[in-house]
Amino acid sequence: MRFLVSRLSALGDIVCSLPVASALKAGHPKCEVVWAVDARFAGIVELCRSVDHIVRVSKGQRLGPSIDGQFDAALDVQGLFKSAWIVARAQAHHKVGYHWQREGSWLFSSKVLPDPSSLHVVDQYVDVARAVGGLASHADFTLCPDPSDTDQVMSKLRAKGWKDGPFVVINAGAGWATKRWTPVGFAKVADWILDQGVMPVFLGGKPDTTVLEEVRLHGAENAVSLVGETSIRELVALISMARCHLGGDTGSSHIAAALGIPAVGLYTQTRPERSCTYGQIHRCLSAADGPITVEAVQTLVAGSLAGA
Repeated sequence: MRFLVSRLSALGDIVCSLPVASALKAGHPKCEVVWAVDARFAGIVELCRSVDHIVRVSKGQRLGPSIDGQFDAALDVQGLFKSAWIVARAQAHHKVGYHWQREGSWLFSSKVLPDPSSLHVVDQYVDVARAVGGLASHADFTLCPDPSDTDQVMSKLRAKGWKDGPFVVINAGAGWATKRWTPVGFAKVADWILDQGVMPVFLGGKPDTTVLEEVRLHGAENAVSLVGETSIRELVALISMARCHLGGDTGSSHIAAALGIPAVGLYTQTRPERSCTYGQIHRCLSAADGPITVEAVQTLVAGSLAGA
């Protein structure tokens, strides 16, 4: 059997969608899974053991690629026109889609309503795979860093003064400014982590350089920064080596959860019940419950470092 999954962007959403591939493999062990993804984010799908073939979609491809061959089913797990159009052009016996269909995407696939028990978006994506025979008692991301990427990351860390000790990765950025915790808070927690004998390592994309500059106005001068210095594959390797991840509702937080790394989540706007670090809602703080304090964050990080 052969399946096409269309999920082009963005990083965190792609990570949350990866269990779709493992569910298809569980239900159809000998199947081939083809994944269409924005070329900028292809690195994360490359590291998913459940994906057999990747179709890279360039940003300038307005109509998307025409993917050769026959599919038993094509799955739109994004629900936008750009993802739906790839499904529309595919030769597939069945075409199904994530229930939140926008931009006319409902014209090209049948909406799969989530099971009432599927509160988290990851489980809602897996429900789309279940509609075509996928199986999953729990979400399995099958995300695995590549040893060559790990070697590259270790070299970059050592060049920054890291001495092979334990470290916590921190992402002070997020796609939306409203999803970010305060620079003062991140600075204070980073300095506290260093006082515990653990190195704080800031990560993120190039746009997050400005965010780190804001943090360093308030402290964290001795923290290591790899902000803007890792590829997506290297980002996965870096997070896999960490004792804990600290950040908001952003891509690296979901990577940590997918790797089984303790992930302290700071939710200033979105609902943790739907988009928390998967399986780790007990490590999440929500502004809906009151201001997120430095002390509360330190408590969760301390528990993560202690293995709680």
